[in-house]
Amino acid sequence: MITATLPPSQTYSQRRATGAVTISSSSSLPAKDVWQRAHNVSPSSNTLSSRAQGKQSQRSGVVSNLLVPNESFVLLQESAIRDIPPSVPSPTHSKKGSLKTRRTPVKRVDVQAATQFEPDHNPSPLSHHLRSTARLLNLLSSRTDIDHPLCAECTQILLHNLQRQLDETKRERDGYIAFEKEVRKEREKEGQGPSKEEIEKKIEKLKQEERLAIEQLKEAQRERQQLDEELRQLQLDEKALEVEEAEFWRAHNDHLLTAEQQTAQLASLRAAYAADMSTLEKLERTNVYNDAFCIGHDGVFGTINGLRLGRVPGVPVEWAEINAAWGQTLLLLYTIARKLDYTFEHYRVVPMGSFSRIEKTTGDKTTYELYGSGDLHFGRLLHNRRFDLAMVAFLDCLKHLIDHVKSQDPSVEFPHQILKDRIGDVSVKLQFNQEEAWTRSLRHVLLALKICLKWTTNGANG
Repeated sequence: MITATLPPSQTYSQRRATGAVTISSSSSLPAKDVWQRAHNVSPSSNTLSSRAQGKQSQRSGVVSNLLVPNESFVLLQESAIRDIPPSVPSPTHSKKGSLKTRRTPVKRVDVQAATQFEPDHNPSPLSHHLRSTARLLNLLSSRTDIDHPLCAECTQILLHNLQRQLDETKRERDGYIAFEKEVRKEREKEGQGPSKEEIEKKIEKLKQEERLAIEQLKEAQRERQQLDEELRQLQLDEKALEVEEAEFWRAHNDHLLTAEQQTAQLASLRAAYAADMSTLEKLERTNVYNDAFCIGHDGVFGTINGLRLGRVPGVPVEWAEINAAWGQTLLLLYTIARKLDYTFEHYRVVPMGSFSRIEKTTGDKTTYELYGSGDLHFGRLLHNRRFDLAMVAFLDCLKHLIDHVKSQDPSVEFPHQILKDRIGDVSVKLQFNQEEAWTRSLRHVLLALKICLKWTTNGANG
């Protein structure tokens, strides 16, 4: 019997010292001698030459490469070693097809050829060890799917795959055991099941429940048909309501558009009304008489529409301007009287611009010219006399108009009293009068007319 063991945790020198490769035979004495020769090197081996020692070191290195750690324990019979074939083809793939081993090239030893040509004397320990190792590797390669020898990395990969296969097998085993337990429990329950009568009663009960369920199903189907019919009717009603709703919203939108148009039109009318009212109020506040007859003063002169009325030494005022001013003054008196619907008793005023006149309606019905002239001739004296009479007649008409205003509104006050040809303390006559006094009297006349115009336009009668 031959025993080979390769401890994983020892080096080659330790394995060699502790008997890493052991060959023993209980029935053959030469095998024991071979084992002893392998471990007991003769003294003559120490006397080898340097070249022989180098070859021996190379062979020992090959042997150390062949003896890889983590190899398995092998128990062989001598008869099995004797019957090892000279060369065994090794498979190229494992069963799983997933492990590709990296082989260390080893020169296989033809055992039969070696035994044929070996001499009858005892072989050297190294050659015997190589032959034994080759036989072991060929035997392992023929009995497994993996080529031997294996390197340490391939061995680790092989062990990892085998461990994974082992774990999967254990899980399958546990699943089968659990399934077997379930099957046994079901068989036990079936063995302890109810009797035949109970089963028949249960079947009858289930049949009754089935008939009841069928009746309920038929009733539910009838109810479903009724509900379907109601649903169709409701759908028709819904469509009619949708049409009616659409018509309602169309009418509603038309009504909204009409209302918006009317609102916009109303807002426009209100804006126009407000604008017209504002214009009316502005027009009502506007005094056209003040614009038509603008009475003011220019130094010592009273003015009407910018025309000076009167003369003073040092300030020559043309008679054309004075006559135009008297024409505007007579027109103002005529306008106020017509506004108040008042008619003079003894006179009729005829405003004709620079050639205005006053006609007497009683007595001799004389006409007085209310304009003067600067011509130097004999008739000027007569003309100036008629001009003075026209101014006195104008002052008389003004006095009657003031009396009429006071009769309408006693609260109206005039600063100057009119008495015959005098207004205040000055006379309106030009002859035998100073120009300054005459100018001042005309300014008083314009002031009285302005008061009458203000009362006429803003007073109770305005």
